[in-house]
Amino acid sequence: MKPIVYVLILALPLFSCTHKGRVTSPDQSIAIQAGEENGRIFYTVSKNGKTLLDKSFLGFLLKDGPLGEDVAITEVSHTSFSGSWDQTWGEEIVVDNTYNQMTLQVAEKSGLKRRFDVVFRVFDDGFGFRYEFPKQPGLNEFVIMDEYTEFNFTGKHKAWSIPYGANYYEALYEPHPINELDTVCTPLTIETDDGLYLAVHEANLTDYAAMNLVAEKGTPNLHVYLTPWSTGEKVFMQAPGTTPWRTLIIADTPGDLLLSRLMLNLNEPSKIEDTSWIKPGRYIGIWWGMHMNAYTWHIGPKHGATTENTKRYIDFAAKHGFSGVLVEGWNTGWENDWTKEGDKFSFTQAYPDFDIDGITAYAAERGVKLIGHHETGGATLNYERQLDSAFAMYQRLGVNVVKTGYVSPLLDGKERHSSQYGVRHYRKVIETAANYHIMIDNHEPVMPTGLQRTYPNLMTQEGVRGQEWDAWDAAGGNPPDHTTLIPFTRGLAGPMDFTPGTFSFENPVLPDTRVKTTLAKQLALAVVLYSPLQMASDMIEHYEPYPAPFEFITSCPTNWAKTVIPHAKIGEYLTVARKDRESDDWYLGSITNGKSRNLSLSLDFLDKGFTYRAKVFKDGASASYDTDPYPVAIEELDVTSTTTLDLQLAAGGGTAIIFSRL
Repeated sequence: MKPIVYVLILALPLFSCTHKGRVTSPDQSIAIQAGEENGRIFYTVSKNGKTLLDKSFLGFLLKDGPLGEDVAITEVSHTSFSGSWDQTWGEEIVVDNTYNQMTLQVAEKSGLKRRFDVVFRVFDDGFGFRYEFPKQPGLNEFVIMDEYTEFNFTGKHKAWSIPYGANYYEALYEPHPINELDTVCTPLTIETDDGLYLAVHEANLTDYAAMNLVAEKGTPNLHVYLTPWSTGEKVFMQAPGTTPWRTLIIADTPGDLLLSRLMLNLNEPSKIEDTSWIKPGRYIGIWWGMHMNAYTWHIGPKHGATTENTKRYIDFAAKHGFSGVLVEGWNTGWENDWTKEGDKFSFTQAYPDFDIDGITAYAAERGVKLIGHHETGGATLNYERQLDSAFAMYQRLGVNVVKTGYVSPLLDGKERHSSQYGVRHYRKVIETAANYHIMIDNHEPVMPTGLQRTYPNLMTQEGVRGQEWDAWDAAGGNPPDHTTLIPFTRGLAGPMDFTPGTFSFENPVLPDTRVKTTLAKQLALAVVLYSPLQMASDMIEHYEPYPAPFEFITSCPTNWAKTVIPHAKIGEYLTVARKDRESDDWYLGSITNGKSRNLSLSLDFLDKGFTYRAKVFKDGASASYDTDPYPVAIEELDVTSTTTLDLQLAAGGGTAIIFSRL
């Protein structure tokens, strides 16, 4: 660990009529200036002297009137911090945490003279700011009706987004000029006219509504739109309290966006002292067969979650080194219309043909874990009533991973997933799970904001249009550029449970819908799309005809010591190299969109002075996602950090490489 150093600079009372404050990043490249105009507070942002955000105003509309329209900055103070911390799991071990901070004390000039602080924390790769409400006589319990935070950009830059109305964030990211945006979710990824890459998001979403963005009247001025309660309020709050951090990553290259840890740094350190039970892994599941109509979730002639079928999957997992087996449809309630009657689910009562005690014992004997599944149908109150009993049962049986689900557009028939109501529920599940030493894979979530630093049992989340869409999407499935977009958009929010690893490109249910990649790209996605818990998505019988490429899936770790990005262009191609946390080996994935391309790959990321045996899994000569996705060519060669490889990626294709240090 690096030594932690605190530096405190004297508070600076300002007496000029503009009350300005200024703070820069540690490397001086990013500058934030704050000031006051006509009774309102604003900030501006520049990079290397060029303005990125013009005058952007701050404030709120409370239920009893505005807060921030007749205010003054009464004091400005500065602090600095330099240190680092180790991740329980992640894309690297050590995270640098160095920043400069400016705090604005703001107070109303008249009336109740309520006050709040605005805290800016600036890193070399961007910044975050949040509002803090100290305890005070005039502001105890209050209701936020709107947040007036602005991000007013200086150009009509290209931005990739999904609409606010997309259920579960499962939509295709599309590029639009900022000024044409309607209400969109964050992260919002931007390429400026000057070639910078930006991402607007939030960090540490705690007991608050999720942040969305909307452009003002065709301008590049973005305003915050908070997800409301069904009754119209945005946030119920009490002082002392804080908002989430509003964040902006500022990067010189697309790859630098992926390497930013700004959001994690703005979350609190782990509240779990003993993390020895938190273990990443790769698993298989009784899941894809439901989408292919080979199995049903509910009990019946084709029930997937039977004792016999689960033991078959456990045997396969033990043979090939998978850490666990996910089983969906094991518990009673699936026989109902669970998207409307989620309150009929029991999370402790198994179907008669699923011997959960026998199965967990059978798995333990073979070194495999059963991965639990809790689909709630959005009935959160029913789930919360059963949380302790369900987690206690799993703990007794040795089940320490649970995939949760909330398939219903509204929670409990009325509240949005990203509302304060949803945020409170998800946090309760994560904290309760930690009490029982259970890891969570959360589907249909609120968009992640870095909470995995504070609760590292929150392993991964969906909130993305995942590979399941390639099974049942009537429009044909995910387009080939989808996986070259989501690392730069949804992936910036945190680990994605996308479930790569489909080896069969036939769909008996919807023949015109299928996975639009090559088989080699499916291998590469195991590295490119980060998740510490990652499921190989296909039915086990689909892996058996392809033992050679399947070796990459079974060999590839999910926990890393270091990550580098040799190539990156949003929506076109991406190469990611990662060093295994448990060995000296490296793994690489390179993918392209619907166009074939050649990429020159320098291996300068490999440890210098060593020779590696590179096992390359690449698209075969005739491979193409649309005509022949199956051919995979495998070759081995010795390489060093001075070697350059030529990667030949087929249309919709990829390359995956294991670098074993000799």
